[in-house]
Amino acid sequence: MQIIYKICPESLWHEAQAAHFFRGAPIDIQDGYLHFSTAEQVRETADRHFAGQRDLLLIAVDAEKVGPALRYEPSRGGDLFPHLYAPLALSDVLWVKPLPIGPDGRHVFPDLDS
Repeated sequence: MQIIYKICPESLWHEAQAAHFFRGAPIDIQDGYLHFSTAEQVRETADRHFAGQRDLLLIAVDAEKVGPALRYEPSRGGDLFPHLYAPLALSDVLWVKPLPIGPDGRHVFPDLDS
């Protein structure tokens, strides 16, 4: 199983739970797809795009379950990033965990293997 990750403000995730799907954050809606990261990319994504932000969640998604709307496309430095061109069905989510800020000011990640 391949797992991809979405960093999401807690308030947006609560909206997704009520709707039973996730349409994305404002940047996702603007770009026309949901931005995801691989395990190798997600820490840099947090540092670049979410530095200092509190009340974030890390959402793990089974990439195989989301289907053909998931595409790996070049982005930062030519790396291939997972982009989902459809709303995320909550049934494709493996787990949701808090992404707190540590004493060094960076986000503290859970074990990405579990």
